[in-house]
Amino acid sequence: MRIDVFTLFPGWFDWFAQQRHVRNAVGLGHELHFVDLRATTPLGAGQVDDTPYGGGAGMVIRVDVVEAALAARYDEDSSSRRVVALAAGGRPLDDSLASELATEADLALVCGRYEGFDERVHEHLATDVVSIGPYVLSGGELAAMVLCDTVIRKLPGALGHEDSALEESFTPALEGAPEYPHYTRPAGWRGHSVPEVLLSGDHARIREWRLERSRDRAARRS
Repeated sequence: MRIDVFTLFPGWFDWFAQQRHVRNAVGLGHELHFVDLRATTPLGAGQVDDTPYGGGAGMVIRVDVVEAALAARYDEDSSSRRVVALAAGGRPLDDSLASELATEADLALVCGRYEGFDERVHEHLATDVVSIGPYVLSGGELAAMVLCDTVIRKLPGALGHEDSALEESFTPALEGAPEYPHYTRPAGWRGHSVPEVLLSGDHARIREWRLERSRDRAARRS
């Protein structure tokens, strides 16, 4: 898999690229690149934004700037890949979407800034507009890290053990519910004990207990 992240701040991703599962994925042959939107802007002095038509505060990233960045990276043709614009009003990122994106051979993420993108980026350059939640960030870089993280975790071998990502929150193995509670040593702490079933060695009972706890957590979220 190849992931390209288009951003005004490539240096923000230095820390992310050093995380173990990311390094594991790269070591397995996957690619992760960070592309500076200013490097290919058709405007002078590295300009990438402009004032919004109709008035209002803030600046808007221009459609021709994003177009130029995609064209330079993909030799004028980005139609063969998923191009995801990160924006607060987009499709909510969930486990299903992450699994879908993890099957792509090529993925481009475009990070917004200021007041976001000219709407024509969403309509004509992006194949998807994705949000990580109903709140506003100063830019799409953190959202891109979240999306990259949840996608990369799903690549075989990235977590070191092939079963690590199979039974996590919101996966089909847990019927789409949050993950069950976990306990470790000590078995007793300040009068609070680990549930007896987890100490029983009865794997069928443990499996059922965990599913029930996941369902309880899902019910509390609804």
